[in-house]
Amino acid sequence: MSYELAGVVDSRHALAHPLLAAVDVGGTKIAGGLADRDGGLLHQVQLPTPARGGAREVMAVVDQVLDLLARHPLWASVRAVGIGSAGPVDIQAGTVSPVNIPAWRGFPLRSEVAAHPAVDGLPVALGGDAVAMTAAEHWRGAARDHRNALCLVVSTGVGAGLIIDGSLHTGPSGNAGHLGHISVDLDGRPCPCGSRGCLEGLASGTAITRTALEGGWQPAGHDTSAGAVATAARAGHPAARHAYDRAAQALAAGIAATATLVEIDTAVVGGGVAKAGDVLFDPLRRHLATYAALPFAAHLTVTPALLGTDAGLIGAAALALPLLASPTAVAGR
Repeated sequence: MSYELAGVVDSRHALAHPLLAAVDVGGTKIAGGLADRDGGLLHQVQLPTPARGGAREVMAVVDQVLDLLARHPLWASVRAVGIGSAGPVDIQAGTVSPVNIPAWRGFPLRSEVAAHPAVDGLPVALGGDAVAMTAAEHWRGAARDHRNALCLVVSTGVGAGLIIDGSLHTGPSGNAGHLGHISVDLDGRPCPCGSRGCLEGLASGTAITRTALEGGWQPAGHDTSAGAVATAARAGHPAARHAYDRAAQALAAGIAATATLVEIDTAVVGGGVAKAGDVLFDPLRRHLATYAALPFAAHLTVTPALLGTDAGLIGAAALALPLLASPTAVAGR
């Protein structure tokens, strides 16, 4: 539901109810939004991320996003702020170290946002982007009717989060469920994380392209994206089909292992790679039937994420939602 129509803002209803401010920090864009307590986005803004800039330069864009949000009439009803950021994150320390923003290493993002003049003492929650996506899909999306779920973001990397017994399970540092860096190939390639044979190294968009190129796929023009590989796979190119099959097998192994550990009943898959549709999901379901073989895991379903590009902001708002009831839950300072 939106309170904006044809450029006219009707804030009378919204001002009677507490709202949530959301910030989504990624390597490409920094987005901000205002959401109601049902997860409806009422207003959105975004600016490009100066990903190769200095730490203060990147933070200046976050401040600009907050400035833009604060100019909106609905800001007067904001009672808490949620941040979803590329990670790793440390929710205890309130810091982030995004792989795709090199200048931010142990950067105190939560306290920096809390110090913004417009935030002015509001409680601030912080989480990783995949955890935020998980919170969003459980609140408003494909995991809404499930008490135990794994939600994955499969893009240039592979991130994930867990819903256990109806609640978001973040772990002490905020990185629980980080499926991309479990090993699914004991003799696989070394991973930049320091391990070997990580799921991300087989199932990410970058990995899919690499597998296809190594198998003899040649892109038309200069498009070597996973989307281009998916197009070739739909046309029947064997190397492209193999690349997606290999990625799906790795994902199935990781999802089944998670189901064996914590008895999830659904896996929700989003991110750019999921846009391949049946090219990914058909082999994923086929391999999952093999890997999730134990009776308590055999009922596991796999479904595409529903919220698309809104998941980051809705998820950041979801992280802040508990602060409406318990404003001291996250100090933010």
